[in-house]
Amino acid sequence: MPSRPTAVGPAGERAARAIERARTARGLAQRQLAARVTVFGRPMTVTMLSRIERQRRRCDVDDLVAIAAALEVCPLDLLHGPL
Repeated sequence: MPSRPTAVGPAGERAARAIERARTARGLAQRQLAARVTVFGRPMTVTMLSRIERQRRRCDVDDLVAIAAALEVCPLDLLHGPL
């Protein structure tokens, strides 16, 4: 029996919104951010990033750290979301 994907929780939802906000604030397209994340050693496609931002894919800790590095922010800033 195929396993069902685990739903994105509240922290994942905040992180997804924070990633999109930080990306657009820096004027980056998803394609550009995915390429930057890949440079930081975490291969990421535009589809993967899009699914994270749309909360269709869970953002694991390795994804979060690489995305934060590519955006030049602290990973905790992405987890906290807007205060």
